[in-house]
Amino acid sequence: MSELFKDIPEFVETDIGESVIARTETLASFRELGPPDLCHVVKSYGQKAAQKDIGSYHYCSGVEASSSASVAAYFNSLQFHVEESPAWFGKGSGWRVRTGTYCCFNAFSRVDVRVDVRIPGGVDAYVVDLRGDRHEATPEIWQETYLSAMLRAIRYADDASYRLAGYRKLDIITTVEQEERFLKAAEELFFQGWQLGSDPEVQVATNISNHLTAGLLKYFSDSFRLERAANLFERLYAKEPEVAALLAQSYIGMNEEIKAVQIMNQALAKLPKSYPILLAQVDFLLSKGKAEWARQVAQQAVNSAPSEFLTWAKLAEAHIQLGQYDKALLTLNSCPMFTFNERDLHRMPTPARTHLPVLKYIADSGIIDEESARDNEADVALLRLPAPGLRGTFAKAYSLLALLVSKISWDELLKTRSAVFVMEEEYRQHKTSASVDVGSVSVHGENGDKGDANGHADEDASTRGLHSRPGSAPPSDGVPAIRVSSESERHGANGNGSDADGDDDDEVDDEEVGLEEEAEALPQKPKTLVHAPEDKDKNSDQAITAEAYEGSAFANKRLCERWLDNLFLVLYDDLRVYTIWRAEISHFQMQHMSYRKTGTEWEILGELALRLHHKDEAKDAFVRCLDAKFSAKALLRVLEIYSDEGDLQRTLNAAIKLTVYHNRWYMGACYPSAIAHAIYKLGLTHGLSKIEYTLLSMNLPEGVFPLMAQYIKYAKTFNVEGSEY
Repeated sequence: MSELFKDIPEFVETDIGESVIARTETLASFRELGPPDLCHVVKSYGQKAAQKDIGSYHYCSGVEASSSASVAAYFNSLQFHVEESPAWFGKGSGWRVRTGTYCCFNAFSRVDVRVDVRIPGGVDAYVVDLRGDRHEATPEIWQETYLSAMLRAIRYADDASYRLAGYRKLDIITTVEQEERFLKAAEELFFQGWQLGSDPEVQVATNISNHLTAGLLKYFSDSFRLERAANLFERLYAKEPEVAALLAQSYIGMNEEIKAVQIMNQALAKLPKSYPILLAQVDFLLSKGKAEWARQVAQQAVNSAPSEFLTWAKLAEAHIQLGQYDKALLTLNSCPMFTFNERDLHRMPTPARTHLPVLKYIADSGIIDEESARDNEADVALLRLPAPGLRGTFAKAYSLLALLVSKISWDELLKTRSAVFVMEEEYRQHKTSASVDVGSVSVHGENGDKGDANGHADEDASTRGLHSRPGSAPPSDGVPAIRVSSESERHGANGNGSDADGDDDDEVDDEEVGLEEEAEALPQKPKTLVHAPEDKDKNSDQAITAEAYEGSAFANKRLCERWLDNLFLVLYDDLRVYTIWRAEISHFQMQHMSYRKTGTEWEILGELALRLHHKDEAKDAFVRCLDAKFSAKALLRVLEIYSDEGDLQRTLNAAIKLTVYHNRWYMGACYPSAIAHAIYKLGLTHGLSKIEYTLLSMNLPEGVFPLMAQYIKYAKTFNVEGSEY
């Protein structure tokens, strides 16, 4: 027999208890909802005289952390997952769970609640603060801990950045009574929700914008049961009028738009400067195509909360819908950007052993294919695309910039860019003609030109407010290219502030990509802008002052923020690779040849097309990826696409594979999840009975149908729309 669990992941410790010690040492670093729950187990073998102990641990969510008794019940269930030793007579004295410690972070009080369990024996619950001191666990602490654990399970159910090896996810709510308890706890602690933090796009967490409200909306909206959330928000609205923003979102999700408009109107009469209510109104107006009204309301939201990113982003979105692309760029340039904080996780000592068992029925199903090394290979140009690394406000800003490109061409975007922002070449020409002394200002010439009399200013450009990427940068610092055809950068005077004066950039090779007849021209690399000075430069450098360009041709232009200029380069990287890819496909189709990529390359190209708002091309790439290899990311994308299209069979095929994959990695919680959301979306039109019968007709491998039946069971238990037909 083995000392390891049969079907539960675990990491065997070198020294018993080292994982709990490591968690204690990192408690002070947790900022928001905290890390997953930690379950530490000590197993023993043999009699007391010659007893052998080993310590192991795993992460988990979905355990009801409302009392020491409910946690102890989880430890008792672990005993059934230990392999029993065979014996000739009676039960053998094999490995057994002797003691354990369960750690659950309380995100309200910023403490760790721990339960020590001895089997057989007693249970001891206590609180460990950020300094490592022990305190008594009060009923208030238990309620906060319970809600913290619930919100972690809901908020991070599908969060790719929160996925860990050995992370066991269980269903958090399986009965109506448990849901009522969750709502009661949420109502009692609602006005403490700001302590939990918020999404990265929100600078300051409030009673309306925090992880508690986001968790409530996610839990009920994924199953289209927002009437339960609306009932809760109606009671809270009587205490706090600003809750109208959440109540209106719930009403709109319930198709009660008249009620939503009425409640927003009443709330704005009381709180005319409440930006959450104004943003809810903007979303509603944009969904109805009333972009001009949305712009006016979004402007009020910006005036009410100028330090919040979301207000500026909504205003930029309204400008885009109105076709005011220059104003959209200027608004985007004004967005306050925040540093993205990674999810709360703690580092553990290197385990002596790692045990990640595969359940037999999953291995026998053959649904999850083993990946070959060939399938995981990809061109380095694709792997090094910078856009997938964007997070938080920068990812949202990039999405708006990509939306702009999808509305107008890249060349038109460059024209708009040069019309509203000061181009470096313009500034350099004005500086020369006006003989303005800007010794404290440093600029990098776009062409790397060193013939300027003030060329020495370029030497310390990295410490100045103005900076750009040289046009003669080596390939490693420039834009990557796919190794499939000859490449070039096409530079010309297309209204983006460039000219034909014989600069070094004009010497860039202009040869074709693939065949000239099929290939589109590559997007131009954006010309260099003059950047707004960073905070550290504003006092030490005069940078660009009003006197420096007063009365000049660009007196009405703005200085571009460095982060936005970087996003232009990131977008250029994406567009360049996308253009080459589509040109190659067109060429191969004309030649009636097969166009081949590895599975990983198709996956990256699918994400690329999705970022650039080319949904059909993204769908094609993801399907080709799945033909080449098993990819959970690609399956998740096609699941969303097929469910939006109402394609029942293909959606279920993707849902089955993803469910088996999730259970392979111990994510046994059926709700909330992207899979459940897709199935319930189909249920709105097809009905869940048809979905259930379709699953029965598919002759799924043994053990797989019960996994899919969990989604139907949840829908019937909580009366999800479509469960009655």
